[in-house]
Amino acid sequence: MAHTITLIPGDGIGPEVSNATMRVLAAAEVDIHWDVQEAGAAVAEKRGITLPDEVLASIRKNKIALKGPIGTPIGKGFRSVNVTLRQALDLYANVRPVRSLPGVEPRFEGTDVVIVRENTEDLYSGLELMIMPGIAQSMKIITERASIRICEYAFDYAERLGRKRVTVVHKANIMKLSDGLLLECFRKVAQKHPRIEPAEVIVDACAMQMVKNANRLDVIVTENLYGDILSDLGAGLVGGLGIIPGANIGSEAAVFEAVHGSAPDIAGKGIANPTALIQSAVMMLQHIGEHSAARKIERGLLTTMECGTRTVDLGGSASTEEFTRTLCDAVSRA
Repeated sequence: MAHTITLIPGDGIGPEVSNATMRVLAAAEVDIHWDVQEAGAAVAEKRGITLPDEVLASIRKNKIALKGPIGTPIGKGFRSVNVTLRQALDLYANVRPVRSLPGVEPRFEGTDVVIVRENTEDLYSGLELMIMPGIAQSMKIITERASIRICEYAFDYAERLGRKRVTVVHKANIMKLSDGLLLECFRKVAQKHPRIEPAEVIVDACAMQMVKNANRLDVIVTENLYGDILSDLGAGLVGGLGIIPGANIGSEAAVFEAVHGSAPDIAGKGIANPTALIQSAVMMLQHIGEHSAARKIERGLLTTMECGTRTVDLGGSASTEEFTRTLCDAVSRA
């Protein structure tokens, strides 16, 4: 089946890892027409805007996008492209699988946990004001609609992937109304999914559990801020952001992305690690029903890692080109 997918290469190393990912998808024999769109810091320098309207129009039309790392000019009044995309397209579920890879030295072997983060509200709503000189206020927004929706997504995800437990992470012992609302919604949704075990944990205790026995948490569902922090903690358990995939899912569109930065200091040097975007592309293939191709890439990636072909950031010596070529060969044989 042919697919038309929006591609946003991004800034810094973005074009390099995007090119590597397209080659891997071609090796898996997925029929994709790429609708290439530009966004980010480089576009802002040329056009004075980080997210042109045509980028949103492309994603709305194609329903699926793959996005490399994007930079936001600092101190110039530009909004984050990532935040704008999520709000404009109502990409309410941020999904981050955290899994150990062979050949990559993790803090803990065998880590396999998924973080499902509510993407549209909480303290990231951007509602701030100065009450008086020297006193700033930031408003935390938690709604029943968003809480029900993200909990339903987490339980549906767990059932679809054969997971055993969904753990809600909160701070309702202190924020009794806002986090208490999330907890109340979680309990309601859990009653509709008797095959999945529900669990509840306070966010600070969750951080401790993640470095002791993350797998016990299984699928984590939580608010925007907690999810942002715990996602990076999870990445640290398995080797860093360079290997972690990410997805932003909405009712009408989905954007799959590398969650690391644009790394302008190494752009053009040929040493960027494309693993995160490649793993995000695997999630994208699963989302659009290309399960066979997704499995081929997963097997190829495991083979590549096991044989010791790793980029510099993972303790290896392979260039982006060498890693991509080795992975493409492994995918073709898978």
